[in-house]
Amino acid sequence: MMTLHPKIIDLTLDRMHRLLAQLDHPERRLPPVIHAAGTNGKGSTLAMIRAGLEGAGHSTHVYTSPHLARFHERIRLAGEVIDEDVLSDFLDECLAANGPDSITYFEITTCAAFLAFERIKADFTLLETGLGGRLDATNVVDQPRLTVITRIDLDHEQYLGDTIARIAFEKAGILKRGVPCVVGPQHDDAMQVIEAQAARLGVPLIAQGQHWHVWEERGRLVYQDETGLLDLPMPILVGAHQVQNAGTAIAALRHLGKDEAACEAALTNAVWPARMQRLKAGPLVDLAEAAGSELWLDGGHNPAAAAAVVESLSRLPPRPTHMICGMLNTKDTGGFMRPLAGVAESLHAVSIPGISATLTAEETVAHARAAGLDAEPAEDVASALRAILSKSPGARVLICGSLYLAGVVLQSNR
Repeated sequence: MMTLHPKIIDLTLDRMHRLLAQLDHPERRLPPVIHAAGTNGKGSTLAMIRAGLEGAGHSTHVYTSPHLARFHERIRLAGEVIDEDVLSDFLDECLAANGPDSITYFEITTCAAFLAFERIKADFTLLETGLGGRLDATNVVDQPRLTVITRIDLDHEQYLGDTIARIAFEKAGILKRGVPCVVGPQHDDAMQVIEAQAARLGVPLIAQGQHWHVWEERGRLVYQDETGLLDLPMPILVGAHQVQNAGTAIAALRHLGKDEAACEAALTNAVWPARMQRLKAGPLVDLAEAAGSELWLDGGHNPAAAAAVVESLSRLPPRPTHMICGMLNTKDTGGFMRPLAGVAESLHAVSIPGISATLTAEETVAHARAAGLDAEPAEDVASALRAILSKSPGARVLICGSLYLAGVVLQSNR
């Protein structure tokens, strides 16, 4: 399949509409859809919405991207990662229907997910956009139950535009006439774009700072909207930015009519790997713990994600912090590095195995040094970790820079 349908980015919905018509439009018969877009936080927010819905006794289909260790993670059927044979059957059906026509890897796998979601019973469907929103392959559902837009920042500028307003226009493309949209915290220029598009389509907005508020108080999460106030545990997902993501998820759950118990389940039961995740087991952890060190993993890859990492680290007990970093050549590497310069004592750069768009370790080192970091190349993550531990036993080590690198780490650290 990868040979016939190379992994390219070609933003158009024409191929999706053609193949879905050949498949008799499964996207029109999905369980109620919650469709999420945004630059940062959409995956974490959907993970919390899923945990809340499942805590309330509902079954959920989930489609997210990219995967970390295995492609199958992208598709959950009624809460469970799709089985290999089931995935193969749905992909074969899509390939047969598509015939010799051009289609991308992401498009055909999205169609396979829709087929699975149509045919297997569940109460809700949670869809995460792959890139942007307006022309993303997931944006073929005419009447979702709810849309969600998390924080919009600069990322994928070569595809979505070089200003936050232009990127917001693409993300706001998931808005559908008359369908409510929960909006997380936004830059003013992003919010103006979202509000203009919402006004044009008659979309009721449920926006942070206007219709709901969330904050941390005395180690608890406090959420308030027009129906009242909730006093809840802090999210199990680490980082100050998860407070706002939690608020966005709670606003969605409240709109869906879910109670306080569901909102608490959203915060305490959510699972979303490689977002300020403390690794607890595996050979890399054994190596770190033998030196009295902690090992953390984060897949953020843009300046806003780096700022969130810095904020998260500031809330942990003080320890010398060293980083192992690998990045793609499509990202703002310098923008990612600059916030880290004030918190990392060193950075060891690696290339990402199996990824053609990876920066070399030497290229990442150059960006890191330009940002003021003490940086050097390493052959791989394990070598970098050994080098750090030999000089700084007891350190906190954060592997960061790319979800692709995070996937490699999770796969190799089993």
